[in-house]
Amino acid sequence: MKLMASMWWVVAALGGLSAAAADDKPGTNLVFIMTDDQGAWSLGCYGNAEARTPVVDRLAAEGIRFRRAFATIPVCSPSRATFLTGRIASQHGIHDWIKHDNMGERARYALEGEVLLSDVLADRGYTCGLVGKWHLGDSLHQHAKFSYWFALPQGSGNYNDAPMCWQGEVNKVPGYITDRITDHALKFMEANRAKPFFLFVAYSAPHSPWVGHPQDLVDEYMKCPFSSIPKEPPHPWRSSNEDLLGSKPTLAQYFAAVSGVDRGVERILNGLDELKLADRTLVVYTSDQGFNVGHHGLWGKGNASNPRNMYDTSMQVPLIFRQPGRVPKGAETDALFSAYDFVPTVLDYLGLPPSPGRNLPGHSLAAVIRGQKADGPADAVFGEYGRARMIRTDRYKLVHRSDGGPDELYDLPADPGEKANLAGDPTYRKLYVELRGRIFKWFDQYVEAGRDPVGQEYLRPADRK
Repeated sequence: MKLMASMWWVVAALGGLSAAAADDKPGTNLVFIMTDDQGAWSLGCYGNAEARTPVVDRLAAEGIRFRRAFATIPVCSPSRATFLTGRIASQHGIHDWIKHDNMGERARYALEGEVLLSDVLADRGYTCGLVGKWHLGDSLHQHAKFSYWFALPQGSGNYNDAPMCWQGEVNKVPGYITDRITDHALKFMEANRAKPFFLFVAYSAPHSPWVGHPQDLVDEYMKCPFSSIPKEPPHPWRSSNEDLLGSKPTLAQYFAAVSGVDRGVERILNGLDELKLADRTLVVYTSDQGFNVGHHGLWGKGNASNPRNMYDTSMQVPLIFRQPGRVPKGAETDALFSAYDFVPTVLDYLGLPPSPGRNLPGHSLAAVIRGQKADGPADAVFGEYGRARMIRTDRYKLVHRSDGGPDELYDLPADPGEKANLAGDPTYRKLYVELRGRIFKWFDQYVEAGRDPVGQEYLRPADRK
């Protein structure tokens, strides 16, 4: 213990750690809680009075809540890859959910050659643990310097008596999988209480299947009118799950899954308190992307429609940071945050050097988390999905599709529901061209040859200005 502390002081003296981080000997722990397919709208702290999420709401009251945080791509595997590498899909090369490469003869780790947050932290003396959903290929074996590995074999599965990868084998784990993931999170924290650790708690909830969630929660939600959920006709672009629109039993299961995670978060926070680690642990709560359960007449995320959609309900994620004594209580911010900002933000907050990953597009918002004025915050975030690319500024969103459209332009303050598409309105032609040019320029700076599904024909010389 004394040796570990002294090592951190040496690194701090060499400039590797900020003074704030050095004061937190032997290093600030990181508990990164990520849910699956959870819209920000599904939490009480984001304004949903029907959601029973008292613990996550308390987490927000004890820390800072980002009102405008977004996935960079609205689908599981590539979004997780961006959160963990700081690189966009057209850099790391994963553009949709991984189906065949998770288990068996075709199993393949999809981020070979990339630098993940766990790689960086492990090299700085952190013990790294994954409990829950991996979905980045070859789920059976440990990757990215995670030394603790309790992983879902696939991207989803049954919620009860589910198979899990543990110690190089796949075995059924009795009980509710959200609870078993939490059990392993507590086990990891107990075993590593004396040294800095990074714990990635990747709940599979509230992803499908929408059956098998705690019956007491389901019963309570069956009494709910779900007035918080829009009642809209099926979207003309819908591609799946139309039969689930307006299904009260399915809504009850979705919300019960969210509340089940809330119970897990309570156990994790209580565990930190019991281990006397709360004041030196940064807890982050987010989701890999948003989700629609009737919003826009869709059930699903970005791939719930053809063409793929990039509505805020598909892109916006909850994002909460808490560390007692370092993060202001009950703070909120409108700073724009993208998944590619996560790695630089966390490393800066922890007082560590930037990731050595290639050509990172993100920037640190650690100052915002600490309650300080941000140094030149971004005035826009960017996204992609297949051949669609997006820019979202304070006021406008443009979705440009390189295969001929339809393009979408929304004035968000005037039209938060993204109903009035202004892309074809002559009044907005100048703005449309300007935003499209910003998309071309930004992606031209960051995409990598061979990993960009749009291709160089998208980046015409006239558009590079």
